[in-house]
Parts: sequence; structure tokens; C-alpha cells
Amino acid sequence: MAFNVTGAERGDWAVLRVRGELDLMTSPVLRQRVHDVVADGHHSLVVDLSDVFFCDSSGVGVLVAARRLIRSCQGRLRLILPDRGADDGSHVNRVLGALGVRRLFDVHPDLDSATAEDAGPLSA
Repeated sequence: MAFNVTGAERGDWAVLRVRGELDLMTSPVLRQRVHDVVADGHHSLVVDLSDVFFCDSSGVGVLVAARRLIRSCQGRLRLILPDRGADDGSHVNRVLGALGVRRLFDVHPDLDSATAEDAGPLSA
């Protein structure tokens, strides 16, 4: 599966859907797309990581930097990390948990939940 990032809008939310491996080679693409979204005036961002099957520390770094950027604009960042069960859970979710940064993010199981105004995050 080739890496790609596609963008859309859902209500007040900009949505970036990420597919493939989020690693040293591909993370600059996501970093640039996040910056482009903010430069276009969107401060409510959902990053859908449902189709990311590998994430290394550079990918985590991009997510942490995106959180910092959005917070500096008094914006909102939500991640979609579906729970596919104990044996087939989200790789990104496991990586964020292992690195101890999962609690920094507002995580949702799907796009409907992530873009709902009264949405509460999944527990860490």
C-alpha cells in the first residue's frame, strides 16, 4: 500500500486521512499537509489514522508537533484510531501507548464521533 494523505472537510472540521506507513520517509508529507490546513485557516483538525499499519518515532513526532501547532492556534486536534480488538488493534494506538504520549491526544473510533461537537475522547 502506497502512502498518501487525502483531505476533506466535514462541517467545521478539516479531515486528513492517512494511508500506509508513517515513517521517516513519509512523515514530512503529513507534516506539510497539517501546516497547509492551518495556513488555510482551519483550526479544527481530524487526522484519520485508521489505515496506517506502521508508525515509527518520526510519525509520532509529526503527531506531537501537529498537536502543538493546533494548540498554539487555540484549535482542536482529534485522532481516529479504531479499536479492532485486542489482537488486531490500531498499530498507531499501541505505539502512542508504548511511548506514553497516547494521553496527549483526543482519540475517537470513527469520523462521526471525531467530528461530533459534544464528542468525548476514548479513555487512554
